[in-house]
Amino acid sequence: MEKTFKNLVKTDYPYLCGSKLLLAVSGGVDSVVLAHLCLSAKLDFTIAHCNFNLRGDESDDDEKFVVDLADFLEVEVYTESFNTLKFAENNKISVQMAARELRYEWFAELSNSVQFDYTLTAHHANDNLETFLINLIRGTGPEGLTGIKKEKNEIVRPLLPFTRSEIEDFARKKNLKWREDSSNASDKYMRNKIRHQIVPVMEELNPQLLDVFSRTQEHLQEGLDLVEDYISLLYPKLVQKDKFGYAINIEFLKKVPNQKQILYQLLKSFGFTEWNDVYDLMDAQSGKMVLSDSHRLIKDRKKLLLTEHYEKSGNNEYNLCKEEDLVMIPGMGTFHIHKVEKISKISASCIYVPERKLDFPLTIRKWKKGDFFYPFGMNGKKKLSDFFKDEKFSLPEKEHTWILCSGKEIVWIINHRADNRFAVEKSDTKILKICIT
Repeated sequence: MEKTFKNLVKTDYPYLCGSKLLLAVSGGVDSVVLAHLCLSAKLDFTIAHCNFNLRGDESDDDEKFVVDLADFLEVEVYTESFNTLKFAENNKISVQMAARELRYEWFAELSNSVQFDYTLTAHHANDNLETFLINLIRGTGPEGLTGIKKEKNEIVRPLLPFTRSEIEDFARKKNLKWREDSSNASDKYMRNKIRHQIVPVMEELNPQLLDVFSRTQEHLQEGLDLVEDYISLLYPKLVQKDKFGYAINIEFLKKVPNQKQILYQLLKSFGFTEWNDVYDLMDAQSGKMVLSDSHRLIKDRKKLLLTEHYEKSGNNEYNLCKEEDLVMIPGMGTFHIHKVEKISKISASCIYVPERKLDFPLTIRKWKKGDFFYPFGMNGKKKLSDFFKDEKFSLPEKEHTWILCSGKEIVWIINHRADNRFAVEKSDTKILKICIT
């Protein structure tokens, strides 16, 4: 195994040589063996141990064992103690999930502060099979069936090609010492029940189970790679970036096969879980939306709009004073006010208003229900909500629309339309040019 590991580092993980590595060591046989293999391969590593305080004195003994192991191997060691039960309770998650989050958050903090290049964990082939079965039982997308990645986000798992029995045989052959976690013997947790009850039956049916599983995962990953290549080809015609997020072309999506899988692949990293609701949006009414913790998907006529959650600003009103010729407003831009004698170039981002018609200070605010104005170039007044409908504004466009007011009267729907009541007349000589950049 020692020779195989060294060859594996050279062929699959050459970047580990010469890198500064953080090695996660629990004290169990897997991580102890990995530590000895890394030493044999002359890798530059430091040990990190998490004490989750879940097994009383046994947890403290694990920590002492790892510190002694680091001393024996003559490498540096970091330890951290966690109140895992309290963290799980506060975040309403399982103890196992809490330990996982605490572990990887601490590894990330260590890597940033001490400048480690990679973090190594001792996951092996049996862990990979168990993870596959857990995901299968709980329900998962295609990615969940490909198991544990050998490397992801600077986390590297060089023992994945090895089985638990190979690791334990190596440890006994080398007379290594390790700690046994008493909780591993209990079938209280799903992973242990799978390990003790399900996998043995599967291995009885097929003694080459792990080899077969490894090849199956390779085929699944190749299939996913093919899907990603297909998505890459469709992407330019399917998705457009806009100032609020991304727009997915529904008409084009409906013309290609496997629409649901394409939509899943496009949106899988944005935290959506109600996938049937996501798929139903393609035929829903405009304005319908599906939410994840961080994003929302909105049906807007012939598009699906993906944006981050909209958060109303704490300050939704600003003033423009007569004496100011330049005002910067967070999230909008910079307003410029100049006195001019005549109207020159007109654009959506610039209006001309007679100074005599303005009541300073002017107000810049978000539009609200019931607002109306007299659109420039038209007769009569119009509700802003009707204007948005006629102009086919999307929900994000409405949310980010600001208006310029003189007193209670709207002067300008900023970047869109001026109000006819504030139009410049032939007799006006004192004209203000108001622009936003």
